[in-house]
Amino acid sequence: MNTYPVRVGSCLFTMVDPERGHEVAYNRWYERDHFYAGCLIGPWLFAGRRWVATRDLKDLRFPKDSPLAVPVDAGSYLAIYWVHEGRHREHFAWAIDQVVDLYKDGRGFDNRIHAHTVLMHKPWSHYRDDDPVPIELALDHPYQGLAVVALDPAGGTDLDGLNAHLRDEALPALMDGSAIASMVSWRYIDPVGGETERAPMDLGTPAGPAERQVQMFFLDGDPARSWDRFRAYAASLADAGTGNVVFAAPFLPTIVGTDTYTDQLW
Repeated sequence: MNTYPVRVGSCLFTMVDPERGHEVAYNRWYERDHFYAGCLIGPWLFAGRRWVATRDLKDLRFPKDSPLAVPVDAGSYLAIYWVHEGRHREHFAWAIDQVVDLYKDGRGFDNRIHAHTVLMHKPWSHYRDDDPVPIELALDHPYQGLAVVALDPAGGTDLDGLNAHLRDEALPALMDGSAIASMVSWRYIDPVGGETERAPMDLGTPAGPAERQVQMFFLDGDPARSWDRFRAYAASLADAGTGNVVFAAPFLPTIVGTDTYTDQLW
């Protein structure tokens, strides 16, 4: 756990597809320009990382119909960014103008389709190990895989009841003795804040209900090898009557500076 004063308080989650035939151009534009100019050079955003879902990983996604990705295999690339606790407004006040200005200057990329681009906050974490890599370092640590799981409280279960079940039972059963090192759970930020209203592109499916959690699991190995665990995790939540998984998707880290995986998306 993190005992130091650098703390993540909110995040940007942006899941996008290049249009077919533009895979390499999109990858290079995002990696070499937008990743920095649109995000990392801004105030109080202190970490970012890109992930990719190849065709074989997309085929592992469940359930078949999801409110996050329509269709469920939408979103080949995922970029995640951490914003310092208490500084969300300051960063996105900069980011709103910055992205608009980049597009005015011809530094956008039209041949892409957003699947799900949202802002989230209220993080809490769970770790496999007693002395873990803190979530604040997760985007810089050389993890070999990521799993994104979105879930809603079931029926008569409130958010507190779901979280208690997750901490006490479901997450230890999923993570103990596995390649799944850490988890951070997020909830959507009310879009009334206006941070996304001026975006110069359609951002895909909207943010979900306030009680939905979007969990990010960081893995020491290929997420495909742990996918049976995630299926069992979803089944256990349903069987316990505490939660319903509405999206589960594995990703690999991109290999920075290369076009690796651009020919494996479809």
